[in-house]
Amino acid sequence: MEVEGFEVIQLELKYCERCGGLWLRLHDVQDVYCALCVVEMLDLPAPRRSASRTRLPVTGGVQTGQETASAPVFCGKAGTA
Repeated sequence: MEVEGFEVIQLELKYCERCGGLWLRLHDVQDVYCALCVVEMLDLPAPRRSASRTRLPVTGGVQTGQETASAPVFCGKAGTA
């Protein structure tokens, strides 16, 4: 954007999501860390990603409605929660 021979740079105030410090970033840029924290974050190991999604072990079959209907029901007195 130009205003009478001057270039206008739009900035926005942002807090660093690592240290909580305030800094200015260019408008429409998605950076979330200040310059100092970006340098420190480079020293950290990269996050590990699992090759597949974690799956819960399943034992036995699926219960039918008749099997669950015979389960005992425990109820307390009303208002004693």
